[in-house]
Amino acid sequence: MAFLSFVGRVLFVSVFVLSAWQEFNEFGVDGGYAAKALKPKFNVFSKHLTTHTGFQVPAFEIKFLVAGAIALKALGSLLFVFGSTLGATLLILHQLIATPILYDFYNYDIEKKEFLHLFIKFTQSLALLGALLFFVGMKNSPPRRSSTTKKAAKTKTT
Repeated sequence: MAFLSFVGRVLFVSVFVLSAWQEFNEFGVDGGYAAKALKPKFNVFSKHLTTHTGFQVPAFEIKFLVAGAIALKALGSLLFVFGSTLGATLLILHQLIATPILYDFYNYDIEKKEFLHLFIKFTQSLALLGALLFFVGMKNSPPRRSSTTKKAAKTKTT
């Protein structure tokens, strides 16, 4: 059972590892394609955040955000493969930050093709987030003892 759990974790993090690897290879001096695609989405997200909360997002280069995402995915994946809740927490942090920015379906009209595409990607990211939260919850929950184990222990002591 431990081997199946390990294989499941490896398959699960393959999504994050492949994404981080691609972004790392394309990074260059300007952050690569990821930074170019992220910049307009991040600007819209920053305007929404400022409008609705009054919180002003500090100005910084998008390539640092991409580098942080690569680091979170790479380190989180490595730790998660070995069953670490810290790795799962890093991946949760990445999902919480990246999902609403990257998959901004809420900025499109429902009849547009982009809306459906982004909404599907958004729900897939939510599923990954849910699986990570489930993993952390299972790791932090105390193990249950089955009733047959209790009965066997009781008969041995009497």
